[in-house]
Amino acid sequence: MKYEAVIGLEVHAELLTKTKIFCGCPAEFGGEPNSHVCPICAGMPGVLPVLNQQVLEFAIMVGRALNCEIPEVSKFDRKNYFYPDNPKAYQISQFDQPICGRGWLEIQVGDEVKRIGITRAHMEEDAGKLVHQGAAGLAGSTHSLVDLNRAGVPLLEIVSEPELRTAEECKAYVQELRNILVYLGVNDGRLEQGSLRCDANVSVRPVGQEAFGTRAEIKNMNSFSAIERAVKYEIQRQIDAIEDGEKIVQETRLWNEERQVTVSMRSKEGSSDYRYFPDPDLIPMHISPELVAEIEARLPELPAAKRKRYQASLSAYDANVLASDKDMARFFDEAVNAYGKNPKGIANWIMGDILAHVNAEKSTFCEIKPMPGHVAKLVELIDADTISGKIAKTVLAKMLETGDDPAKLVESLGMSQISDTGAIVTAIQEVLKNHPQQVAQYHAGQTKVTGFLVGQIMRATQGRAKPDLVNQLLTEELAKV
Repeated sequence: MKYEAVIGLEVHAELLTKTKIFCGCPAEFGGEPNSHVCPICAGMPGVLPVLNQQVLEFAIMVGRALNCEIPEVSKFDRKNYFYPDNPKAYQISQFDQPICGRGWLEIQVGDEVKRIGITRAHMEEDAGKLVHQGAAGLAGSTHSLVDLNRAGVPLLEIVSEPELRTAEECKAYVQELRNILVYLGVNDGRLEQGSLRCDANVSVRPVGQEAFGTRAEIKNMNSFSAIERAVKYEIQRQIDAIEDGEKIVQETRLWNEERQVTVSMRSKEGSSDYRYFPDPDLIPMHISPELVAEIEARLPELPAAKRKRYQASLSAYDANVLASDKDMARFFDEAVNAYGKNPKGIANWIMGDILAHVNAEKSTFCEIKPMPGHVAKLVELIDADTISGKIAKTVLAKMLETGDDPAKLVESLGMSQISDTGAIVTAIQEVLKNHPQQVAQYHAGQTKVTGFLVGQIMRATQGRAKPDLVNQLLTEELAKV
């Protein structure tokens, strides 16, 4: 029997506000344990929460970027559960009137473009963090400490429809969603730090069956590749269990990176287990169409629109790579604005040597020394035959080291390309004189030897001779000897 997976994703995005969602404590990552805490986020009796206006605006911004409906009235609810890092014994979240209603997001896997529905997106506060002490991991710890720095950090939970069918689609969905959030400036996209967290609800069913199977929720996936591997493993685990006659139970499972398996954590709660009720300390929010329109007008060009614009002069692959990083896309746009005659050439240098440097240095396109205009000038020098591609690599390496203007570097280092026919002919004649054996081989029909001779000529000219001119003049000089 053939099976298909039914997958829905819940993505929790920490919003990049300076302060927490209901108090004035810093929302930044890190800090000494329990140093970003006040009576409100510590859950002390008698304190009252006050909504951070920027959290509301960020949520609306994300909702419109995801084509979501924004209701005129939204409210907060209390989600009740007991856990040591949840100081109030409830979480302020949203239940039946979230800030964002139905929307959609398009993803691309291979040549297929697929629209994935967004069920909802809602605001909530984050919980604290348990720091387990003793042996590595929860199982071997002797005790746990509670750090409430993260308690009250604003979250936006984005819930997809169960319309994903493969692990590859899940990875593509989270990557596209992450890029949108980073483009909007509402999240830093750092899965490894937990500022963007993904839970996957996975079930399988026989192909053709409409009813969903029993789902398991997977947590603890802190990279795109981990999401793909965890979902792929869980799909196969459920198929194997069904075929062995086992019953799938609704549960929460953890991804074990070391063992590359999902492991059972606890039985999965339903919404009734949380006993939601409206938060009496926070009044409903009335959202005017004017506010939504004003926030929507602030939306930047998003990755999908940027890819479409780039494909007017670049391949779909190039457009996808450039648009996948907000800073790289900005760098490319500024370079093209400085020299728009060869966007493909600019793209090649950015996606090649410059991106390799960024990755090697664990840096960003905001931090590298060359300005976009300098990279544009480098491509212009190549197009004008002032320097060759080989020389350009040397110049770029110096630019990455110093940030200097490429034209000045070429002049100061004496690296301009030699286009003077007389100078090149003189170099060719000297090489032919010093390599009579190779000249004889050429006249005997071994024409591949010209590659060796060209190499000697380029060495003699310190790589500065114009390559196509070298090949043309070499053929002419060989005919003379």
